Amino acid sequence: MNKFKFILLVSLLPQVLLARIDAPDPQEWKDVKGVQVSWGDIDMRYPKHSVPMYSVSDRISLDGWRGERVYAQAVVWTASGADDLEYEISDLKGPRGHVIPAENISSGFVTYVKGDTFFSNGTGCGEWSKEPHIDSVLVADCIDHCLESVNMSPMQTQGIWFTCWIPSDVAPGEYKGSVRVRSKGKLIKRLGLSVVAGENVLPAPEDWHFHLDLWQNPYAVARFHGVELWTPEHFEAMRPLMTLLAKAGQKVITTTLIHKPWGGQTYDHFESMVEWVKKSDGTWEYGFGIFDRWVEFMMSCGITRQINCYSIAPWHSSFQYYDEATDTLKTLEAHVGTPEYTEFWGRMLKAFAAHLREKGWFERCAIAMDELPLETMRKVIDVIRKAEPDFKIALAGNYHPEIEKELYDYCIAYGQTFPEDVLARRKSEGKVSTYYTCCTELAPNLFTISEPEDAMVLALEMLERKSDGYLRWAYNSWPENPLTDSRFRAFTSGDTFIAYPGGRTSVRLERLVQGIQQYEKVMVSKNR
Repeated sequence: MNKFKFILLVSLLPQVLLARIDAPDPQEWKDVKGVQVSWGDIDMRYPKHSVPMYSVSDRISLDGWRGERVYAQAVVWTASGADDLEYEISDLKGPRGHVIPAENISSGFVTYVKGDTFFSNGTGCGEWSKEPHIDSVLVADCIDHCLESVNMSPMQTQGIWFTCWIPSDVAPGEYKGSVRVRSKGKLIKRLGLSVVAGENVLPAPEDWHFHLDLWQNPYAVARFHGVELWTPEHFEAMRPLMTLLAKAGQKVITTTLIHKPWGGQTYDHFESMVEWVKKSDGTWEYGFGIFDRWVEFMMSCGITRQINCYSIAPWHSSFQYYDEATDTLKTLEAHVGTPEYTEFWGRMLKAFAAHLREKGWFERCAIAMDELPLETMRKVIDVIRKAEPDFKIALAGNYHPEIEKELYDYCIAYGQTFPEDVLARRKSEGKVSTYYTCCTELAPNLFTISEPEDAMVLALEMLERKSDGYLRWAYNSWPENPLTDSRFRAFTSGDTFIAYPGGRTSVRLERLVQGIQQYEKVMVSKNR
């Protein structure tokens, strides 16, 4: 997508993609008869109270490599309403008796969440509560596989999303089936669905080259589901969500070494996964039990390549620990580079390195930081190297040529670029070089109000830039009620999450995976 189209998309966002939260216009619906069903467009977030504008199609054909996921969206609209709307997917029958079973097609009603538009400063960064002129809108984003049926009100439109994961071992050829849409048990429409499986095979997500790094928030899951942290119930609630992430090709486990490494910028702040204890005799003890359980759990979900540990240099300069002598939590105030800071972290990093080696995780681990200035990073690197010279270091922030060689995992802002020679050298050294977007970029981005196509464009842009992948700071840092409201007190809606509770996916996440698959197809072709 060219820059002109990006600018055009941004200018059209409120008009094309979104529906203000108000009543439908009866005049717009006066010619709609009964319940209408058609295949739609995966690039459309269909406004809830508007009649879809396009030609009706009863059949769709999708094509992809074996092992690839292909996508479709059906759309239902009615002027009179429809109760108990449901659908059924058949097996897809192919050549010589081969079948793509219906179980390979995940699906869900595309539900609507509240969102907001951009801020007056021309970015997605701000406090929407301080800008009352910002419109609240309804956005079709969450793909809810948990809903078996929905009731449609009069003058309403409803999307249904389908993701077909073509089996890797199926015979090449065309596979045909159908989707039957019913209301109150009565068939409304039979939509034809064909999938053409190609000769080529896409590797499994755990083998993808693309370095996807979406930061996880286990604390948000505990709060939303009303379970105690790190209990069996907590891990059970997290498994569908983190398995979904693994299937997207995630490579990194997000861990925290301290209390509030990013302050309180999320609805559910992060706690330390390491227990810091100052003993009565003045010595220090570190508990890695929660850290270990979290890492082992994430690995069991299929995310195994890298462990990033935040943050030796948080946005504040305070570090919480338990003081055994007084039986209280205390806080050390120490700036990076001071003797107190160096002693505090040097001691811990040595103990941490020994523990990681014992677990067999040292080579996968990186001491990670976020958006730090150059001089601070220089001091932090010095502390790490003195404590454990072989620690890998990760940074998501601005490009600093002065420290680039020290960084194993270097993710820079989308608006910057790696020099070509630096990128080539880093690849030859086996280092990771990626880009990130945050609330700064209007498009392409992963807000709930972003074009669905943006997510795919981001992955393809990484290919064009010869980047190893993409980072986003929040996979599931949910606001209070994410299933109905994607807005947050800061940042444009959807900036803090891309997946929904219960392992519910989103239009944004599915399109991101689609783009990553295209990236992988190029990598496979290059490596032949």
